Amino acid sequence: MHKIVILDGHVANPGDVDWGELSTLGDLTVYDRTPKELILERAKDATILLVNKCPLDRATISGLSELQYIGMLATGYNNIDVTAAKEKGVVVCNAIGYSAASVAQHVFALLLELTNQVGSHSQGVHQNEWANAQDWSYWKNPLMELKGKTMGIYGLGSIGTQVAKIALAFDMKVIATRKNISKPSLAGVTLVTEEILLQTSDVLTLHAPLTASNQEFINKESLSQMKPSAYLINTGRGGLVNEADLKKALQNGLIGGAGLDVLVNEPPELDHLLLEVPNCIITPHQAWATKESRQRLIAIAADNIKAFLNGKLQNCVY
Repeated sequence: MHKIVILDGHVANPGDVDWGELSTLGDLTVYDRTPKELILERAKDATILLVNKCPLDRATISGLSELQYIGMLATGYNNIDVTAAKEKGVVVCNAIGYSAASVAQHVFALLLELTNQVGSHSQGVHQNEWANAQDWSYWKNPLMELKGKTMGIYGLGSIGTQVAKIALAFDMKVIATRKNISKPSLAGVTLVTEEILLQTSDVLTLHAPLTASNQEFINKESLSQMKPSAYLINTGRGGLVNEADLKKALQNGLIGGAGLDVLVNEPPELDHLLLEVPNCIITPHQAWATKESRQRLIAIAADNIKAFLNGKLQNCVY
């Protein structure tokens, strides 16, 4: 029987979902969190190792003599030394497509807070601002209707496509960039250049994978091309944004506001430069984390292992 160890299972499953088929595929041990100094001890007998953000570097992989398979409880795998795993013959597989609906929903949760300010107004009502108001209705800042506005999508993959569907339902115009321009796009979506995307979008939402070529795609130069009323949404990767440049742009009115679910360093420092910027909403990298999304994640992880055990690899990263 295979020994299956999950080193950092708490984020994917804090106890509200079942580990499902994973528990039927071998002798399963789950650790909520594992500090780096305990990885070797806890994983020493594992033939199958599952991780989310737990780092597996070359030294660690070399020290795990029984290891045959590393499964990601995530899509990204930059915490794994894939080259070292390949050299040792250890298979590495990730989970793809589980969070598209969840992340797209969060994009609009951030956007609607920027446009309608439901949270801040509710807080004001609870602080008796409405009870003490001179009028029967009030708003702290101008509210914005999405109909007819242009949604710009940087990266039209599975998540970007789901965002486009919702935007079209709001009767927005949708433009996008994508790496593979030959791939058919969703009806109603117009593919454009990055320059047009920046200049035309009333809302710009980021969904491209982070690479060396697009790191800090949002910077002083690109922000200067955006409309002063535009909103930036980032549920992709923090490294797509130069945070210092974004702060200056928000403070100087170069764009209207930002909704971020990701930062360069997570969790952020106590004095992170964006925490005091009032027109910047920040959530704790939770866009992916609906219960339904996490259930799909665990199911995909189990299916990946079943394929591995049957000699038919799927979602292999090399």
